[in-house]
Amino acid sequence: MPRPVPTPPEDAQARRDVPPVICYPTDSLQPADLMRYARFRDAATPVARHLVPAREGGAFRVPAGGFFRITCVEGPQVGDLNLFNAANPVERFYSGKTRALHGSHLSLGERMWSGFPFLRPMATMVADTLGWYGRDAFGGRVHDVIGTRCDPYTHWHLSGGEMYHHCCHSNLTRALAAEGVAGSVSEAETLVHDVLNVFMCTGFTEETGQYFMKASPVRPGDYVEFFAEIDLLGVLSACPGGDCGAEHSSDSAACHPLQVDVFETPAAALGDWTPPPVNGYDRSHGR
Repeated sequence: MPRPVPTPPEDAQARRDVPPVICYPTDSLQPADLMRYARFRDAATPVARHLVPAREGGAFRVPAGGFFRITCVEGPQVGDLNLFNAANPVERFYSGKTRALHGSHLSLGERMWSGFPFLRPMATMVADTLGWYGRDAFGGRVHDVIGTRCDPYTHWHLSGGEMYHHCCHSNLTRALAAEGVAGSVSEAETLVHDVLNVFMCTGFTEETGQYFMKASPVRPGDYVEFFAEIDLLGVLSACPGGDCGAEHSSDSAACHPLQVDVFETPAAALGDWTPPPVNGYDRSHGR
């Protein structure tokens, strides 16, 4: 039986009209120096290329001060990205704090932050050929940090018990295990975390506030590129939803590979640049 809607108080509209306040103003943060990164990029040279197959995952490593580029190469395709400190996988991307600092979708000059107790920039977006897209009439934007990643557990519930092994969660798990970071697939799974949805076009519905996806505007040749603030291990899944215009966790959607190129910047070009230190909080928590 549906619950009755409470009667609004007399000052209901006044309560609704209270203006919002940004939770985490970022004015005090050191802004990304995109011109400096551009000079680094001019000096960088390609050192590796990886092709992540459709409906699969793949790993790659990037030295601090280098760059990695994710490119759409055959057809519209979104990807789910995890990042780790290459020397310590306990330090990994924290999508929730990244979202709180930068908003629901990442854009040029914004950063992917690591989790507690490290909380520092891991990578900075320095190029994006979809930067023209902005916000569409449905509220959709690209490169979100709100979706968690498609996974076999949610799929099991929504499909009535189907076992599907190519969800992004499973793809990332297999790729991480193959990289030898963990002793088993089950151990690797505990390290997989919420993602940056590369190229994915998403938002929230006006009526119900539900997370939605729509066909990505990405086309072959489009790319997004990041500066590696620390030594990185990346794991990328070419989502089984393809461009996510209809469904995910699917063997019927048209899917394509994604390409990852890694570039290394010579130490001489980096000059006095150094990776950001781990967070300076003393971890005493008042005790």
